[in-house]
Amino acid sequence: MDEDTGALPPKHQFSEWYNDILWRAEIMDVRYPVKGLYVWYPYGFAIRKNVYQQLRNLLDRDHQEALFPLLIPEQEFMKEAEHIKGFEDEVYWVTHGGTTPLDVKLALRPTSETAIYPMYALWIRSHADLPLKIYQIVNTFRYETKHTRPLIRLREITSFKEAHTVHATWEEANKQVEDAINRYQEFYDGLCIPVLISRRPDWDKFPGADYTIAVDTIMPDGRSLQIGTVHHLGDHFSKTFAIQYEDKNGEQQFAHQTCYGISERSIAALISLHGDDKGLILPPIIAPIQMVIVPIMIGNRHEDVIKSAKDLENELLKMGFRTKLDTREIRPGAKYYWWELRGVPLRLELGPRDIDSGKVMAVKRTGEKVALERSDIKAGINRILAEISNVMRQNAKEHLKNRLCTVKSIEGLNAALNEGKVAVVHWCDERMCGDALEERSNATILGTDVKSAYIPRTNGECIICGKKGKVTLVGRAY
Repeated sequence: MDEDTGALPPKHQFSEWYNDILWRAEIMDVRYPVKGLYVWYPYGFAIRKNVYQQLRNLLDRDHQEALFPLLIPEQEFMKEAEHIKGFEDEVYWVTHGGTTPLDVKLALRPTSETAIYPMYALWIRSHADLPLKIYQIVNTFRYETKHTRPLIRLREITSFKEAHTVHATWEEANKQVEDAINRYQEFYDGLCIPVLISRRPDWDKFPGADYTIAVDTIMPDGRSLQIGTVHHLGDHFSKTFAIQYEDKNGEQQFAHQTCYGISERSIAALISLHGDDKGLILPPIIAPIQMVIVPIMIGNRHEDVIKSAKDLENELLKMGFRTKLDTREIRPGAKYYWWELRGVPLRLELGPRDIDSGKVMAVKRTGEKVALERSDIKAGINRILAEISNVMRQNAKEHLKNRLCTVKSIEGLNAALNEGKVAVVHWCDERMCGDALEERSNATILGTDVKSAYIPRTNGECIICGKKGKVTLVGRAY
């Protein structure tokens, strides 16, 4: 495998490219003998660990991380009728302990509201206990009957970050929704992924929520991918699970809640938006290896080059850079291919001429070679890593911009969708027109109240009935 230089499918053949890169770049092994369950390779898991550390850094400012059980008793799971109706076809049930039938069936969590909120009812007593902000990163299980796809549509979501907050009033919970959206935008900006923020139609909101805000991006094939959600739960769950607090006047009040989640779809977007025909391109902030040193052996100075390369590796490691020295006995070209496939942001080439001139040749994964002064290597690398991130961010923004198309008719909508675009239309917000829009386009209303620098808020007529309409995103979604 060390000298495997077979070409990936071209990225414009997106499905084939995506499936191939997962195993060739050692992200996930799809051969586990249960449909919809996959195995993280160590390299893929290192990417996952770094991505989720960015999430933890954002949440740990004022949230606390906890861990709640996987198994949920049937009576707790069934308490909130609207909520369970949204998940009833997706639940895995544990019915036996060994060979003994259980007195109470246990659900494998499809999401954790019904596992967490009975505990919140015990923990919260007074207004002084609020706000409560807790999150966990766990696996969840959903009996997915559609076509499964690694990182995108799973039966075991291995990396679900879900935050659950409790507040005294609806308005305070509403502010938390805005705060969560801002953090998600910050998170995805760090991954150089542009996002579209919109409000889901009422029939497509989270079961039991007052409203749902979704975070979407546009994949290379033009399909939208939901990569985050934020839900205002109002007091629906607090009434079901008796989450009450004593206010300053000594009266009992029902709390108001939010929840918001991100899954490994964030990594699917990371892989898909930034990769190219050579393989992955990883933002430096989350790359398991930020730079690889490749010694260039010329003439009889083998030992001199190796010593200098090892010294450089130790120097960079002490500076805090995630660095790898590649001393394998294979051709330099095979090494280049190996690390390009795995998305390492920077390659440092060091040969006799570089040693003599006090320089290091830096090759960006995004293109371009730059000679760095060995005496000022830290500043040079920091500058280059920032440049790589900026290029990745700009390229992804251009992709998103080019995949958006404003249309004013159903014919224009269908043409845009067939060209791999996400359409911007006006819609009156009425269910009847929404159903007609989706049926006539074979697409999905992603949301209204859109927040994006590329989509101005304009006045217009509903694409179906001609009444006053809102700016609305319509796309073919994963």
